[in-house]
Amino acid sequence: MTRYHGFLLALFAAVWIWAAIDPLHPHDWLLENYLVFLFVPLIVLTGRYFRLSHLSYTLMTAFMLMHVAGSHYTYAEVPFGTTLQHWFGAERNMYDRLVHFCFGLLLAYPLREVFIRVAKVRGVWAYWFPLELVLAFSAAYEVIEWRVAARVDPLAGLAFLGAQGDVWDAQKDMALAVIGAAIALAIVALINWRLDPEFGRDLRGSLKIEPGDRPLGEVALRDLLRRRRRGG
Repeated sequence: MTRYHGFLLALFAAVWIWAAIDPLHPHDWLLENYLVFLFVPLIVLTGRYFRLSHLSYTLMTAFMLMHVAGSHYTYAEVPFGTTLQHWFGAERNMYDRLVHFCFGLLLAYPLREVFIRVAKVRGVWAYWFPLELVLAFSAAYEVIEWRVAARVDPLAGLAFLGAQGDVWDAQKDMALAVIGAAIALAIVALINWRLDPEFGRDLRGSLKIEPGDRPLGEVALRDLLRRRRRGG
């Protein structure tokens, strides 16, 4: 762990301790922190074997800080969300919307880095797959919210959902996450377009069909069966 990694971890620990002291709704705080208990140790441990860039860790830390702040007040009652409500003339606390937007905005780049370095994607797919994964994670989280809220104490469940009476809350949250991710990836694409002379060629190359390419499905299955017979 570098000094910068230690600084990010200490910063997160300090904010988390503050958020854990006398939260507005203790049951909701616990529900919101189950994912923290899971993913923060996972990020720290995997960093020993697969270290991301300082930029990626900074973006992830920023998102987690926003999340734990929301867990202290509940997403529907964060004071800054009320300020945003007045700015936008909205009918609800807007902190929940801000965090879902920042989920895409702040985590799209770390996801892109993982795709490029692990899956070796390039070109168009280095932008498309992170966008798709942000949407998939957003949808999965909304499903988790639904199942948890249906099983716990009703007051804690409502605080955890943070829907504030909006029947389209889940869809709007997912849309904002995708918009945030699209903005982040557009910025990355613009930087690469300006600085990388191979940018256009890389995009075109990622869509090129290689010579000798064959369909999968029944063709691949037939090939596997033939190889098995030959091996037997």
